[in-house]
Amino acid sequence: MLANGLLLLGLTLLAVALLSGLQQLVAERTRQAERALQSRELNRLLPPELRDDALLDSRRDLQHPLLGSIHAQPAYIAQRQGRAVAVILPATAVDGYNGSIHLQVAIRADGRISAVRLLEHRETPGLGDRIEAGKSHWLQGFSGKSLDDPAAAGWTLKKQQGEFDQFAGATITPRAVVHAVRRTLQYFEAHRQQLLDTAGQR
Repeated sequence: MLANGLLLLGLTLLAVALLSGLQQLVAERTRQAERALQSRELNRLLPPELRDDALLDSRRDLQHPLLGSIHAQPAYIAQRQGRAVAVILPATAVDGYNGSIHLQVAIRADGRISAVRLLEHRETPGLGDRIEAGKSHWLQGFSGKSLDDPAAAGWTLKKQQGEFDQFAGATITPRAVVHAVRRTLQYFEAHRQQLLDTAGQR
């Protein structure tokens, strides 16, 4: 009976060890898959040929009124040959039609936008959801823009004598995004030196 008890205990411990190892293996593979997905998404904002570092390793959390969120959000500093060449900043448009619109804005060191990516929104299907990349190319209109190009008056919709298209039947959503992107450029301009200088301190 004692021998059977010890055998059962040994089998139980072995099963626990195997299960624990399997859980760790699954967790590690899940982390790797999530990291690969995040890396692919960031590469859409800043193509790898523009830099020579791993963007995910440069993460830092930022919170500022100009970025629109009351909570710290991830930002990334891209480098090439040890020098900062661009940043990816979080941007939140709190004045969307159905709530906050969460974005990422990639800005080159010279202050020009590389790309804008939509992360999350709750805008009306068929109207405000045209900010989604799969439904229109509207977000591509920010590429190449900077804080001074267009001038301040141009950072609104064409309906208001600005430079950005509105959507048929929906102006609140695109206006909110345009203003959020401009505020992000203002944040970058105000903190440019700090963002670019601290890249080399990683």
